[in-house]
Amino acid sequence: MLIRSTWILTPNEPAILPRAYGLELVKVLHERLGLEMGRETIPSVSFAGLNGRCLASEGFLTFNSGEFYQLSLCGLEERAGKAIASLNLSDSITFLGSNFNIINREDEITSYEELYTTLVANEPEPTRIFNLQFATPTAFAQQENHLSLPVPALMFRSWLDRWNHFAPIYLGGDELIGYLSRLIKLQKHQLKTRNFQLPRGYLPGFMGQITLQVPNRIDPLLANVAHLLVNYATFAGTGVKTRLGMGKTTINSYQGEP
Repeated sequence: MLIRSTWILTPNEPAILPRAYGLELVKVLHERLGLEMGRETIPSVSFAGLNGRCLASEGFLTFNSGEFYQLSLCGLEERAGKAIASLNLSDSITFLGSNFNIINREDEITSYEELYTTLVANEPEPTRIFNLQFATPTAFAQQENHLSLPVPALMFRSWLDRWNHFAPIYLGGDELIGYLSRLIKLQKHQLKTRNFQLPRGYLPGFMGQITLQVPNRIDPLLANVAHLLVNYATFAGTGVKTRLGMGKTTINSYQGEP
């Protein structure tokens, strides 16, 4: 089971929260879900909290009443998916002394089998352009450091590791990553660097838009596997600390031949 749930929230009065509020918010949500946090090597829940316009000053963020903010949770396996599907936040959520009213909720529910059948097994015409938006800071682990650049090999590795861990359908390993990263190009990008605040320190990441180009010479089956992984990224997120709010990935649009 795969689920992406999105809530639209607004504070009933201005809410002033520490920049690292995300950890407390995700803890509250995991408690409501009945899920332990931090025990998994690969997180079964990806999270992105309170995306929208806010004012930053020193170590705090101000969320204004009258503004709307987007909160999302994605479940990557059966238990987490069912917990998110049944989560009832009622009319509001309160954390760190601030209350946010819930305006709307939308759910997208699918399965690994359905995604694979639709995007690969049915042999659709390959998509040649992928337009991706990274809505929260995104970075990749590089031994003891982190890299905040959209390197195709690192993006596909991030998505494939999660897919192979949770899905009943194995897609491949190093050979697949090598093939995709050699042929699929980062055609263009419009990026900025933003720090993601952690309880102790921060982690720089990239945000913005990229376009990946799939050349005509790529095997159609493997082009469709790339399409599958790009689509899966909208559930799994990209890179490190997706359980805390980094790496939220969305698809802007698909186009035909470049």
